[in-house]
Amino acid sequence: MSKLSEDSPGKWGRMNVSQMLKHCDLVLQVALKKIELPRVNILFRAIGAMTKVEMYVFNNGIPRNMPTFQKLIVNFECDFDESKTNLLKTLEEFRVACDNKKLPDSHRLFGNMTEKDWEFLEYKHLDHHLKQFNV
Repeated sequence: MSKLSEDSPGKWGRMNVSQMLKHCDLVLQVALKKIELPRVNILFRAIGAMTKVEMYVFNNGIPRNMPTFQKLIVNFECDFDESKTNLLKTLEEFRVACDNKKLPDSHRLFGNMTEKDWEFLEYKHLDHHLKQFNV
């Protein structure tokens, strides 16, 4: 993240770098039980569970421009330094929660979750967005 700057250009998507940092912070807050996602219907939950397995088996990334929960969409202006500082703080909270085994045992879309699942999916998500901004 230290390679990012306020004017880092994105390779795809609508978010600027500040919005991306805020978005990644919000996604981590789901794992920390600070944001509750709405229920999804059984079809989407089945697709989510299969996607989780597929990412493990093929070690593939998250597709570009993939839909996300409304609560996690950042389409407003964000301060770069504040967004970066908050994400780093939330990443540390996530690390502590992992160490203390305090992560939820399920996700609205991905279904049952282990500590390893949370760590893997959060890594894949952050990696996806860092690559979006050439990092």
